[in-house]
Amino acid sequence: MPTKKTTKSPTAVKKQVAAKRRPKPGGKHPAVAKKSAKKAPVKQAAPKKASATAKTPPNKRNAAVAQGVNKTVKERAPKVAAANQRAAGVPKGIASGRAPTRSGSAKARPATRTTKDETPTTIGLIGAGHIGSQLARLAVANGYNVVISNSRGPETLSTLVSELGPRARAATATDAAKAGDIVVVTIPLKNYRQVPVEPLAGKIVIDTDNYYPQRDGHIAELDNESTTTSELLQAHLPTSKVVKAFNYIYAAELTTHGQPAGTENRRALAIAGDDSEAKAIVSRLLDQFGFDTVDAGPLKDGWRIQRDTPGYGPRRTAEELRKDLAAAKRYAEQ
Repeated sequence: MPTKKTTKSPTAVKKQVAAKRRPKPGGKHPAVAKKSAKKAPVKQAAPKKASATAKTPPNKRNAAVAQGVNKTVKERAPKVAAANQRAAGVPKGIASGRAPTRSGSAKARPATRTTKDETPTTIGLIGAGHIGSQLARLAVANGYNVVISNSRGPETLSTLVSELGPRARAATATDAAKAGDIVVVTIPLKNYRQVPVEPLAGKIVIDTDNYYPQRDGHIAELDNESTTTSELLQAHLPTSKVVKAFNYIYAAELTTHGQPAGTENRRALAIAGDDSEAKAIVSRLLDQFGFDTVDAGPLKDGWRIQRDTPGYGPRRTAEELRKDLAAAKRYAEQ
């Protein structure tokens, strides 16, 4: 027998429809869910540009950074060093890398002669043996330019010139005589007539010669003591101002015995000459080289410091040297 179909009331139908549309806990309303299913396309963000640092490989990037740091350090280092040195009491001239304007050397050596505002004086040397080469070293050490010559030619002096540095050059005897404001004649006495005359006119000429008959041969005027070695040179150079000096000190002691002015028991060297102004200039030169000066008198008294006299050779203070000069005797009296 057929089942009887039950008819729902309108109110029950509405409730049923409403129940179907009610969202489950945590879910979305069916209408909303239907709309959200159609999502708008997501806009892709443009890729970021890689930075210069990102492009640079790590090893190169580190090297670049290190280079920048080193550059900064190099730029600052002199300033920092100078500040540290000034804080430690170092004079400003030294801290900045410039030569100090006042002498601060701890060495027992005279101060340099020239300053930045002065033109260095040139010393010419005719002869580059033991005494000549040592005087060249002293001259360069004290700020002089030197022009050196010998009898064998400038090319034979390359080693000495290289040692002395940019203040020295080799030349002929004539060129050395022309270039020197003061000229030293330091050759075997037998060759004194080879000294150029004209280039030395009016100049101070320092004579270091000694008379050794076994080397120079016998010279009658010296054997009979009617003249002296320096008077012979002065006669050969009539318009020059000859001063006797450096003839009796051992060559090695020229660069080792010098001391600053005022040093107790400072070594003294004797000079002789007829021109007082020339002797004063040579005395200042000796002082710069580290020695006191004792004036032995005119050229004719230069024999008092020749070989076989008390003052010839040993180290003497000024007082001791004066006593030796006074005690000297002629060869005929010995």
